[in-house]
Amino acid sequence: MNTGSDEPEEPAEAPGRAKAEAEAGEARDRRGLGSQAPAFVRSRRVLHLGWQVGIFLAGLLVVIAGVVMLALPGPGWVVIFGGMAIWATEFVWAQLVLRWTKRKVTEAAQQALDPEVRRRNIALTLTGLVIVAALAGVYVWRFGLVPAWDAGGR
Repeated sequence: MNTGSDEPEEPAEAPGRAKAEAEAGEARDRRGLGSQAPAFVRSRRVLHLGWQVGIFLAGLLVVIAGVVMLALPGPGWVVIFGGMAIWATEFVWAQLVLRWTKRKVTEAAQQALDPEVRRRNIALTLTGLVIVAALAGVYVWRFGLVPAWDAGGR
């Protein structure tokens, strides 16, 4: 009986091998993380700290501008992710957040291309349009073509 696999012909994996593969995958994920500052900046502690403060402030300004654009016209989310990308040039936490975001966006895009999900989304959109059209028809029937702010004075 093979207790390490669901497949009857497949040999069980050694516990050490699975752990080694998990660690190798984690190492691949961590590759390329860290400061992208030039070597002469990284070699001097005070200069590197100043560099990090500058990168943080630049990223913060861009993120704040993106948050403002969420309420005002503009590409708010794109600008916010641009600020995160600025932070990711220096901070590991921002690099990890960007990798997670890219992975989730890729998964969502792949799911959106699924024919069953597309059919469901089209059906929901059509249902919503029918409801909006019915409400608009009731409004026009009840009040005529009068702006909503003048409908109460009739």
